Amino acid sequence: MTQRIALVTGGTGGIGTAICQRLAKLGHRVATNYRDEAKARAWQDEQKRLGYDFAIAPGDVSSPESAADMIKAVETQLGPVDILVNNAGITRDTTFHRMTALQWQEVINTNLNSCYNVTRAVIDGMRARQWGRIVQISSINGQKGQYGQANYAAAKAGMHGFTISLAQESAKFGITVNTVSPGYVATDMVMAVPEEVRAKIVAQIPTGRLGKPEEIAYAVAFLVNEEAAWITGANLSINGGHYMGW
Repeated sequence: MTQRIALVTGGTGGIGTAICQRLAKLGHRVATNYRDEAKARAWQDEQKRLGYDFAIAPGDVSSPESAADMIKAVETQLGPVDILVNNAGITRDTTFHRMTALQWQEVINTNLNSCYNVTRAVIDGMRARQWGRIVQISSINGQKGQYGQANYAAAKAGMHGFTISLAQESAKFGITVNTVSPGYVATDMVMAVPEEVRAKIVAQIPTGRLGKPEEIAYAVAFLVNEEAAWITGANLSINGGHYMGW
């Protein structure tokens, strides 16, 4: 396999870390961004102990200027970005009638506007090189909605709208654009939910368990493969059968 330069935003989280590790195992050179340098350095050191050499760069994906600077920093360290995984995301959960403008805007900016901010900074290079792989990490809740997550569901649904439009524009340049929509995965965030609440969630999943971060990473690795060149504009649902929409 040809070695590529990959950027995974939000790569220090549970799913992000698994994606970084999977891409590295495929032989790619991998970078992620950070806002908290101390936390990122600790993560980088831990990954080195596990045998992974990841580059890190400062970058707030909710800011167009910061995202552009982040891409420049990554490309200075590793080279032009060939693979982009838009994985960074936050939650600010509350019912809509209590939701503040800030809670709405923070989620939209970090989860959805980031797709523009980061992708805009790499798309010209991909077009010039006639090759690229872009993957959005959306969510089951962008497909079916979720109580208390009007902001999050709107952003995650919007990510796939972005995917299918950009896929049409980019196909003739050898660039594929796809979405992965995970269900409930056993990350630190989900495992912090009270056990009785998790049990209710698992009871709704036909496979009878939460997903593993490595299972999401496997799907991303599949979509960025050289041989996945005819898959574009797709949304791959990985949720244990929790939601089976078309």
